[in-house]
Amino acid sequence: MRDLRPLDLALVPIWGWGPRLGPGHMDPKQAADAVALLAPRTVVPIHWGTFFPVHMHRSHGHLLAEPAVTFRERCAEVAPDVHVEVIEPGNSLVIPSG
Repeated sequence: MRDLRPLDLALVPIWGWGPRLGPGHMDPKQAADAVALLAPRTVVPIHWGTFFPVHMHRSHGHLLAEPAVTFRERCAEVAPDVHVEVIEPGNSLVIPSG
């Protein structure tokens, strides 16, 4: 991952769609560790909080918000120079050019 530097922006998946992660998915802490290797100027966590089976809201609804919080906290520890931009599902971000 270090060979990809320098990066202005990285979109990093931090979860999956259900209560457990399948093979190939990163949890928030693993994703933050990847950010430390990538060292982008800005990172946007993706693949969290957008789709969740209705019947799981009551028992696992915390997964709609918790991954982003955990990701931000871990990035502060392992990649403090990276700006974390959490975009709530459905919102957008304008990235200035240049």
